[in-house]
Amino acid sequence: MTFRTLGLSNPILQALEEKGYSTPTEIQRKAIPAIVEGRDVIATAQTGTGKTAAFVLPILEALRGERKRRAKRFRALILVPTRELAMQVEENIQRYGKHLAVTSMSMVGGVDLEPQKQQLIEGVDIVVATPGRLLDLAHQRALYFDELQVVVLDEADRMLDMGFIDDLNKIIARLPAQRQSLLFSATLSSQVRSLAKSVIEDPFEVSIASHQKTAPRITQWLIAVDKHNKSALLSHLVSERNWTQALIFIRTQHGAAKLVSQLEKRGIAAESIHGGKSQASRTRILEDFKSGKIGLLVATGVAARGIDIDGLARVVNYDMPDDADEYIHRIGRTGRAGFAGEAVSLVSKDDFKRLCAVERRLGRIIDRVTIEEFPVVKDLPPSNLNFSPKSGKRTGDIKKPRHATKPAQPASKTPWGAIKK
Repeated sequence: MTFRTLGLSNPILQALEEKGYSTPTEIQRKAIPAIVEGRDVIATAQTGTGKTAAFVLPILEALRGERKRRAKRFRALILVPTRELAMQVEENIQRYGKHLAVTSMSMVGGVDLEPQKQQLIEGVDIVVATPGRLLDLAHQRALYFDELQVVVLDEADRMLDMGFIDDLNKIIARLPAQRQSLLFSATLSSQVRSLAKSVIEDPFEVSIASHQKTAPRITQWLIAVDKHNKSALLSHLVSERNWTQALIFIRTQHGAAKLVSQLEKRGIAAESIHGGKSQASRTRILEDFKSGKIGLLVATGVAARGIDIDGLARVVNYDMPDDADEYIHRIGRTGRAGFAGEAVSLVSKDDFKRLCAVERRLGRIIDRVTIEEFPVVKDLPPSNLNFSPKSGKRTGDIKKPRHATKPAQPASKTPWGAIKK
């Protein structure tokens, strides 16, 4: 199957060809035809599966005709949880729509309101927004929803995790009844389903999570390490294995700043990105990381949501995430667009329950690698997929992990007039 068979027009196909995209991913094959037909859609898709294009491409197809724009109005709204993700999605809209007369903008907090107000006055077709800033401008009557034709809730589970449910309900209450509604989420929890019911009736459902747990070209391995040795071990890996590029996940803003300082004391240049930095600073750091000016980027999980780089060599879990699905999100930043990648985790004994949860989510044990220069005092127990975090006990036969001295190195138009609520 090719993109042409999905009902996309030549200008969009040309842009995809220029990007080197020839074969749609599974989520794109399943979701795009339904969206082009005007169906409401609920899609479960993980990071790295091509979900952004799954809703951006059919929206561009529907909006590609010439139209006189009215001030403060727009036809498509894409809601996302973070500023970085908003800018990333809007960047993709410009990339895929480069041969179309479709305009777009990102609407995020942390920056001056006035330029965004001016863009709205000039008129746009697609708005990519974080919920808080969208409501700010709506309260100031800087925008109206009366011409809205399609709304997308992207990473709905993350928006709920970040406490946006009240803002989302306020926004949904303002939307016109006749619209197309699309919801994309990595997981479909009861909370996400409850949100979906308030937005969508009789949806077409797409799920690929059960068929693809992680990208097949990601080499995953871990190192058991005492907690106080983590920064020294990371420095050793960067130096001895000649790591020139890595996205390093850490739990807290303070921890990110501290790790950058520790690396710099060992002669290793790195930068950090987290919610405590200004939007201008975060934008600059992201651009420098994408361009290669910054090789090592230490990021908190939320701040990293907008990082989407084809060919990212590796991600490092300096701290293991509290949620197993977050691990999938993290490692999905590498191994994208056909490139190989690796995911490395530095796991201390107090991370063992988190490791067990991740391995149950993966359905397999992650390879363990021993670094002779860093002997472990508080070693990890043997992995067991039957580990129960509530009881703290392991049941059944213990499965021995595979050890290795070195891991492999990674190399037709939407019928808007007939839209249902």
